[in-house]
Amino acid sequence: MATPLVEMRGIERTYVMGDNLVHALRGVDLTIEQGSSIAIMGTSGSGKSTMMNIMGCLDVPTKGTYALNGRDVSRLSRAQLAEVRGRMIGFVFQSFNLLSRTSALENVEMPLMYQGIHAADRHKRAMAALERVGLESRSDHHPNQLSGGQQQRVAIARALVTEAPIIMADEPTGNLDTKTSYEVMAILQGLVAQGKTVILVTHEQDIAAYARRVITLRDGKIIDDKTQEPLDASKAVAA
Repeated sequence: MATPLVEMRGIERTYVMGDNLVHALRGVDLTIEQGSSIAIMGTSGSGKSTMMNIMGCLDVPTKGTYALNGRDVSRLSRAQLAEVRGRMIGFVFQSFNLLSRTSALENVEMPLMYQGIHAADRHKRAMAALERVGLESRSDHHPNQLSGGQQQRVAIARALVTEAPIIMADEPTGNLDTKTSYEVMAILQGLVAQGKTVILVTHEQDIAAYARRVITLRDGKIIDDKTQEPLDASKAVAA
């Protein structure tokens, strides 16, 4: 039996705020297999951002264990977490997080610079990633020369360039119009078809409809975990 890509057991995360303890996560158990399409939903304060931070190796739990591709990462140092994060996870954010004075190609190359990849190889891999999202002809454009949808495609290419098995997308359509949102979801669905695991945090039910599995959090606990037949975003784009 294949090792789960994500395995969380009894995950708790408690924060101290003044004299108060805030229980952001309360005993979360979650298993995700490779090639999955997951939407994590919940209202503000439900714990979904905390859960994503732990899953994305940006934070560690107060209690419980988190195994990423079979390796227990729940007690790693910040440096160790950064190493695992760079190898295993590509991030896509609502606000794109692109460097404004840097071309699309250079933005996509950035994670490879941190990994010490040679310039010629960086360039080749970044161009290939831009081709995968249909933006090779815009490689020399800066973010202010690109539409919101194009900027998000650059961000997806940046997440792809390290060949990490997990794409973690935090409200990736939050700043986009409806048609552009469908286009971004079509790209993410295409990545799942290629074997990537896409974990999507969203508060929009119509975006969660494009995932095969929907997990709902409330007050730091998983209250619903269902599978569904996802809508086809490419059909929505063509409509």
